[in-house]
Amino acid sequence: MAAPCRKMASRSFSQLLCYFSRTAVGSGACRRFSVTSIDRATPRASTAADRATSPWSLMAAVCLQRLPVITADCSPIEQRFKQMLQQMELEKSMLSDHELRLMEDAERMSRRQADDYDSDEDLGDQEIMMTQDLEDSWEQRLKNFQPAPRVRADIDEDLTSVQRCLADSLVLLAEQQVGAEKLWLLPQAAWQEGETLRQTAERALNSVTAAGVKATFLGNTPCGVYKYKLPKAARTENSVGVKVFFFKAILADGTPGSAPTASLLWLKKSELQKYLKPAYMMNVGRFILNL
Repeated sequence: MAAPCRKMASRSFSQLLCYFSRTAVGSGACRRFSVTSIDRATPRASTAADRATSPWSLMAAVCLQRLPVITADCSPIEQRFKQMLQQMELEKSMLSDHELRLMEDAERMSRRQADDYDSDEDLGDQEIMMTQDLEDSWEQRLKNFQPAPRVRADIDEDLTSVQRCLADSLVLLAEQQVGAEKLWLLPQAAWQEGETLRQTAERALNSVTAAGVKATFLGNTPCGVYKYKLPKAARTENSVGVKVFFFKAILADGTPGSAPTASLLWLKKSELQKYLKPAYMMNVGRFILNL
């Protein structure tokens, strides 16, 4: 009886060891899972804390463009190409009603001068307007017509007027206080908690332009970013520099006026380098297009 008891005891002890080993493995796996989840959650919490205590200040700026109002002057090659197309259209086109009537009048005049002219062809006492008379009246109306000037020197030289350089695209610059100096920049404002960067850009535009200005923003995503560090004297542990995110907008309608506390300039892209710093101009010039 002792032998069977030993076998049963040995079997039960081995089964007990297997049970404890499985339990230990399972608990170890649970420990490893819990430790892993804590390790994964820790970087997220630290990332959120880093954002809250980031030494970089966020700002949003808007690149407001006024598109061309009139077409630009043709270049010499464009002018030659235009004349070639007009000549091709003239050669391949059919006669217009006015040209057909002109030929009929010429034929009627030739018959009137001939001996076999029949006076019954005329419409009695009714006065007939000849095509040549029509052309003379059109020529007189053309001479009396005065088109608006394409170039107005007095307005084109006024950098504060949005009506200058109607054949070019213009960009709005605002004089803003940055530290201890005033700089010409795209309208910008500091980001405030609770608003999106686009809302910050819209607020920056409203702060420097008239209330009636309508601008169409081209999307919710910034088109560029500019980062700069503060002067060493102004740097602190919690403030190292500024990151500016740019948004593009198109002037819809209305003539914006300058606010009492802001100076505005409407400049062509070729004129921006006179007012912007080189590093700032290099970043801004990447997304300003001559449309």
